Amino acid sequence: MAQHRVAATPETIRWGTFSAAYPPVLTVQSGDTVVLECVTGAPDVMPPDGSGMEVPPALAAIHAANPPRLGPHILTGPVAVAGAEPGDTLEVRIDKIELGADWGFCGHRPLAGTLPEDFPHRFLSHIAIDRAAGTCRMPWGTELPLSPFFGVMGVAPPPAYGAISTKEPREHGGNLDNKEVGAGSTLFLPVWVPGANFSAGDGHGVQGDGEVCINALETCLTGTFTFVLHKAGAAPFRFPRAETPTHYVSMGLNEDLDLAMKQALREMIAFICARSSLSPDQAYQFCSMAVDFHVTQTVNGEKGVHGLLRKGLLF
Repeated sequence: MAQHRVAATPETIRWGTFSAAYPPVLTVQSGDTVVLECVTGAPDVMPPDGSGMEVPPALAAIHAANPPRLGPHILTGPVAVAGAEPGDTLEVRIDKIELGADWGFCGHRPLAGTLPEDFPHRFLSHIAIDRAAGTCRMPWGTELPLSPFFGVMGVAPPPAYGAISTKEPREHGGNLDNKEVGAGSTLFLPVWVPGANFSAGDGHGVQGDGEVCINALETCLTGTFTFVLHKAGAAPFRFPRAETPTHYVSMGLNEDLDLAMKQALREMIAFICARSSLSPDQAYQFCSMAVDFHVTQTVNGEKGVHGLLRKGLLF
């Protein structure tokens, strides 16, 4: 199995856009590993001169190139997996996540976030990161342990969608903002185009469920991913799923939080039935007693709910 690396350059990124029409920057075989360098942040959220916080050269080069922009996230990719076809499943193993900067940012702006009526103004903080210690220090002094993950991981969407913003998570994945899916976890994505065409970005140093003010600790990350292709089987699925070292994860995505909850629940019931001898009625009961459902995020238009089933409970 080969290992590849894709640096973040003006030629290897897309700013704020997913599309089935984008050609891959790299094509790999199932089982190959790819290191993706990912950067984050527009020029208006960079730290001020004299702050001691340096903008990574790769990010500065992207700013200087001024590439077309639709949504908020800078994505590295896409990476195609040879032989992938619509109806298949792409398994994305997140082998390693490395911090790419000594700072991050978090803020809110008018008409966005969970409480836009309470916070109709701009507020931005630059937050120091101690990479060696794995912590960040808030401007008021609180130190938080880091738990980095990629807010955006996704394949190309269905071709009929055309070019879409990275803001809203959909069936192709994208801006999932699911803090459970960090290093050591696996994301399963349905394939919609030949090659699947995976991209990642929107590095988060740490985030609480909900991501209520719009941002987590937004920072540059480098991810090591291993791609495994699963050909179409008897029971393909239509929405992202994940697996952590301790839990199985279902996901629901909808502009209505109630409907996102229903989707996450239906996905978990289907998963339990596929992996056990339980009937749908029994799986529904089991979810009520053994599955924890969390609000993933409430700020991306399509809100998120994820269900957590602890491993070892199915038979």
